[in-house]
Amino acid sequence: MTTERARTAHSESADQLARRALDTLRGAGGATVAAGHVEAAGTESGGDPAVALGAVRIVGADVLAPYVLTGQSPWAGETSAIGLALSALPPAEPPPPAPPEGPEAAWTMAWVDWGLVTVLARVDPAGSPVRAAVLPQGPPRCDDDAPRRMPLTASEPEGAAAGDDLRGGIWEGWVPWSIRMGKLASLALPGLDGPVHAAARSGVLALARGATRATLRRDFPTAARITRWLAWLHAEGVPVPFDPVPLTEHTTLLGGSDRAALDTAIARRLLGLEPV
Repeated sequence: MTTERARTAHSESADQLARRALDTLRGAGGATVAAGHVEAAGTESGGDPAVALGAVRIVGADVLAPYVLTGQSPWAGETSAIGLALSALPPAEPPPPAPPEGPEAAWTMAWVDWGLVTVLARVDPAGSPVRAAVLPQGPPRCDDDAPRRMPLTASEPEGAAAGDDLRGGIWEGWVPWSIRMGKLASLALPGLDGPVHAAARSGVLALARGATRATLRRDFPTAARITRWLAWLHAEGVPVPFDPVPLTEHTTLLGGSDRAALDTAIARRLLGLEPV
């Protein structure tokens, strides 16, 4: 499989997995999310279990969002499927350095893996194949301070992280920072906290600007991801520059992809627009 074909296959599989998670969250799906997706790939014509396992890594902690948001425990098969996805291509050790010192894609993937591992250990502490996760170096920073390795229990990083406080060596700006945070939207779940979340709290204005910009550009998948962070902040009691409800409703109608639909559905839960 060529690189482009592989990328397309993984993207399509991730969309299918997101749809399964969304259906499960709404009570319309089967008993499992990740396990059902991997099993279907092994039985359907043209399916590829390896691609399905890769999709679990792409969607990250959102494969467990239905359990986090409903308080239900995942089935044993779910835990096994996620453990298989993590063991098939283990997360990088040590995690890659934050950009610009390291490649952004690998660093983002390390954070997505951290979220998946951490949520899995939390929702299924008895059956989870993992017990702890090591934080990648440095959360997303608007001031681009030098990254540093942090333990799992790290508090808010040193230095400013506000979206309108661009200090440090490289003038990055709120646009790429908010887009980068959008790529980490799977971390915006109740009970999941860490340096990325501390950066979100400090960069509220940058996130609000990013969500507004993406909406005006009709980039609704990006708008859905960043708006989800605003919904998470609102649920945490952090003041945001505007009411995120109308924007969430807007992206619900126009988000388009299955992954955007899952982002907006989770945002709606966080905002209390749907029963938990």
